[in-house]
Amino acid sequence: MAACLETLGEDPLRSFVRVLEKRDGTVLRLQQYGSGGVGCVVWDAAIVLSKYLETPGFSCDGVHVLSRRSVLELGSGTGAVGLMAATLGADVVVTDLEELQDLLKMNIDMNKHLVTGSIQAKVLKWGEEADFPSLPDYILMADCIYYEESLEPLLKTLKDLTGSETCIICCYEQRTVGKNPEIEKKYFELLQLDFDFEKIPLEKHDEKYRSDDIHILYIRKKKSKERNEGRKKNLQKVDLPSPFKELRT
Repeated sequence: MAACLETLGEDPLRSFVRVLEKRDGTVLRLQQYGSGGVGCVVWDAAIVLSKYLETPGFSCDGVHVLSRRSVLELGSGTGAVGLMAATLGADVVVTDLEELQDLLKMNIDMNKHLVTGSIQAKVLKWGEEADFPSLPDYILMADCIYYEESLEPLLKTLKDLTGSETCIICCYEQRTVGKNPEIEKKYFELLQLDFDFEKIPLEKHDEKYRSDDIHILYIRKKKSKERNEGRKKNLQKVDLPSPFKELRT
């Protein structure tokens, strides 16, 4: 996945910047760290989702769909996706663990001149109570399907923060090594209990920033009756030949 890197400071292994050019020619500069947890770097799925938000399908009569909409990013890490949304006019809250707040705030400060909406960083640990004044219009998440132990907390947070009109846009890289296929399968089995989801065709992704193994899904919470019926199914018998179907209802 093409992107420029800049090193900062005396130790390039500790601090470097990923540069992402927007369609209008301006540039997002995203501080990363060469050591630390998975949230310290910009993953390819975050780049793919960020650029997807710039595709023509998000504009209507010259106004971006996210403009003045409330947007919550989960597992923000460096804040790449949330920052892109904020430059497109959205009112964004980027969230992650306490230890990533300094990095998020640094990236917000580095790119504040590009923000046309608003953006702030908050601590959010999946599975715990979240303190937000209202449910968001959109939830964005990139490469959050990673650790098995985080699946149920993530899904609880999605259920808690999703209203009937909330649209979740999820981007993830499909990994085929180790336990990753099993983790992805479990995630979609749990997800279908409370949510419907559909895959966005690859041809609708950004024409440059796309990959066969990086997928984008639209996810919406089921109505109460549909959720109750879904819980009656035996998940072990649900046909899931791939991590998702083109449209799951």
